[in-house]
Amino acid sequence: MRQYVAKRVAHAMFIMWLVATTVFFGLRLIPGGPVRTMLGQEATPKAVAALRAKLGLNQPLYVQYFDWLKEMLTLHFGQSLSTGQPVSTLVSQAAPKTLSIAILAIVIGLGVAVPTGILSATRKGEPMDYAATVTAFLGVSMPAFFVGILLALVFGVWLNLLPVFGYTPPSEGIVPWLESVLLPGIAVGLPYAAVVMRMMRSSLLEVLNEPYMRTARAKGVDGRVMLFKHALQNALIPVITVAGIQLALVLVGSVTVELVFGIQGLGRLLVDSMLDRNYPVTQAVILIVAAVMVFTNLAVDLVYTVIDPRIGYGGNQ
Repeated sequence: MRQYVAKRVAHAMFIMWLVATTVFFGLRLIPGGPVRTMLGQEATPKAVAALRAKLGLNQPLYVQYFDWLKEMLTLHFGQSLSTGQPVSTLVSQAAPKTLSIAILAIVIGLGVAVPTGILSATRKGEPMDYAATVTAFLGVSMPAFFVGILLALVFGVWLNLLPVFGYTPPSEGIVPWLESVLLPGIAVGLPYAAVVMRMMRSSLLEVLNEPYMRTARAKGVDGRVMLFKHALQNALIPVITVAGIQLALVLVGSVTVELVFGIQGLGRLLVDSMLDRNYPVTQAVILIVAAVMVFTNLAVDLVYTVIDPRIGYGGNQ
């Protein structure tokens, strides 16, 4: 187990280095740069050269890369080129908003997907199954930002039940905070729930049709015992895989939904920094999102042994 964890952590760190290197050089291959964005196209060559020297952009690219890489190893993200603020400050201000939406979306998504998938599988061919399947198909077909627009229109504009713009921190009250993130959370959570629900249904149906399940049914084993003690343990493994991988959907959905609801989270910070060619902020946000995805996949792998201890690591049973 320790050898497996060490190997997976080393692999995750390699992926993070690869992402960091790709982002660093990829941003600098994009035409234009932060200096022209900050000074405007009418700036004199002398002014451009002076600002490039001040920002350290006149150094060779490999020098900039290794200096930045050393800062990353100490979790020092540098300063924003446009405002001069520490990048860590900008990220710490934006991250709680994105995390609020993402966590609520995951809770809503799993809370809807798992029981609905179980009901759909155990009532195959019944109206409940057809309704759940059609709803899941619609959920997969509609992106989070479109769902967010519909929710804002119905519950914010027409019914005037919930706010559709801005974010209220928890320090100002749990209820106002929940009201401000409920619609974005639902908008991100429903497409997530649709994907997980479809996997829950198909995985459980496959397990229920296994010979050992038919044998247990023929012996008169109680249906609830069969479902919760035997079937779900095996059916949850692919569901956990998909649920973990689809966290990327939650992160991307949170980014787009933030723009719909006017929330200044990581999504808005990333968009603004890319438009401004603000290298330090853009690199930091992308690396944070990548780290969440990479280490979430690592956590999903480790959860397997809790769901089914029979699973071996590295081929050892």
